[in-house]
Amino acid sequence: MQKECRIIEALQNKLTYQQRLQYMKHYFPINYTVNVQFEEVLKAANITRLRDQNVSELSLRYLWLSVNSQVLLKIWAVLLERHPSWEYTQDLCRLFEQLAEEYESYNQGNVDANVQDVVEQVLAADAGSSQRAVPPKALLDNCVKVMWLLYSESYSQVRPSSRRSARAINQAQQGRSKDLTKPFSR
Repeated sequence: MQKECRIIEALQNKLTYQQRLQYMKHYFPINYTVNVQFEEVLKAANITRLRDQNVSELSLRYLWLSVNSQVLLKIWAVLLERHPSWEYTQDLCRLFEQLAEEYESYNQGNVDANVQDVVEQVLAADAGSSQRAVPPKALLDNCVKVMWLLYSESYSQVRPSSRRSARAINQAQQGRSKDLTKPFSR
């Protein structure tokens, strides 16, 4: 559990708004998108809906980990080794792999049926599944919002310190998509 906390803290440090903006937007062509399965667009509203269906927190974390691991691999696959975002994305993939190792001890038989079905669809990369073109930054923004929803109550270091970030969590819990963790513009 302590190693999981350190990994989540490292992810939080890597997934700051400034880094997501720089590596997933500014270093990509304007309007660049990555094709992902419909199930790989995991938003806060999806988590809220699953919580309403009494899906366990551990199953939700497993879903978040599985979906975002695949999303990162798809982003990383489109990058050349010399691309400025290549190393950043590789570091994120490595952190997700470490987190997956922590969850290996979690018995897959304990995963809720709804979650297991979605994870199987994502891991199978089913060609029959509908595809969506999504900007890389939007995918990581969703990753961060869901991470806050799933881990903020368990780990104090994931709790944002500013009022502005706390409002972003509240809005994410309500299923709103606006990212309020952006710095104030003057």
